[in-house]
Amino acid sequence: MNRLKYVLPLFLLLWFEGSAQLEKVTINGYVKDMYMYYNTGKPIEGLDVSHLSSNLIHNRLNFRWYATDELTLGIEARNRIFCGQLVRKFPLYKNFVDADPGYFNLSEVVMSGSGWFLHSMIDRAWLDFTKGKWQIVAGRQRVNWGINLVWNPNDIFNTFDYFDFDYEERPGSDALKVMYYTGVTSSAEMVLKVDRNNPKDETQSTFAGRYRFSKFKYDFQFIGGWMPKDYVIGGGWMGDIKGGGFRGELSWFIPKNSDSQEALVAAVSGDYTFKNSLYAHAAVLYNSLGVTGNAGGRSFFDLDISAKMLSLGRCNVFGQLSYPFTPLFSGGFAGMLNPFDGSSFMSPSLTYSLGNNLELMLTSQLFLGKEGTEYGELGKALYGRLKWAF
Repeated sequence: MNRLKYVLPLFLLLWFEGSAQLEKVTINGYVKDMYMYYNTGKPIEGLDVSHLSSNLIHNRLNFRWYATDELTLGIEARNRIFCGQLVRKFPLYKNFVDADPGYFNLSEVVMSGSGWFLHSMIDRAWLDFTKGKWQIVAGRQRVNWGINLVWNPNDIFNTFDYFDFDYEERPGSDALKVMYYTGVTSSAEMVLKVDRNNPKDETQSTFAGRYRFSKFKYDFQFIGGWMPKDYVIGGGWMGDIKGGGFRGELSWFIPKNSDSQEALVAAVSGDYTFKNSLYAHAAVLYNSLGVTGNAGGRSFFDLDISAKMLSLGRCNVFGQLSYPFTPLFSGGFAGMLNPFDGSSFMSPSLTYSLGNNLELMLTSQLFLGKEGTEYGELGKALYGRLKWAF
């Protein structure tokens, strides 16, 4: 792959910085350093250890060029240096990172050595044309149809993994989006997404429409279209009850042929911020394809996630609490439970602001349960992250 695709965003940034149109350009991003310690609790298959450590240096650049009142260009790139025991002991980890499911392969391991590698990826590159009630966006973009904060059955274009907490921007799609604003709080849109079907490199498409509107002080949406193996119809809502958020989504996946299975996926959630600033959030997920027994099979490095398969179990329950102890120091706790096989996930976290745009976070991901359960074999991971935004 031609490495000029990674040089191009930097070249554009430098060129526009010295141009007379600087007022039409915005540049921001961040630099993060994150340490991870991962323990499976048992010897890792093919290795002689039960624990691994790694360090990640992550730089992101977000570029916007407001060419005219109607036309905007956006390019965003992430550059990450992975190093440590995880890279040395798990050579396939490089292939796991260097994966781009989009139609255009904009991911590459630029340099590598013994126990380290540099990976670069353009995960956003789009043109936005907005005029009157019309908006057309073409290129790699985030098509955000999800409503809930953890599980999104309506997010059929670029489903995100809740456990990938370090990717705040979430995945994007190589897509064409056409939106028409039918009113102040209503709109209709159509999206076409095209992907490569590796390893055969065949193309597959997802095409769907969404209509949004407001009624009874609630926001509603209806979706319908097709995915590579299924037709899909669904909808969702967002509003409040007594000052607390109330959200829900549902999608029904209807197979195109015998290669797929029918599925109904639904999620309902609620969240509330108390007067003392304590934040509480709860959610329930139902997946008709999920099993009611032991739901083992998920990998810590699992890429096989879609709106149709948000969990391996028939049902999952989520809970979260967070509280700002001081204006600079806050803590939180999140957890999931598969009530059928008894496995669970817990994640306590602490965040401290060290200064303007400088933040320190300590967190963990603790997967608990018996062998063969949904979360029981995923192990435990501890993280320390320092982030500077600019």
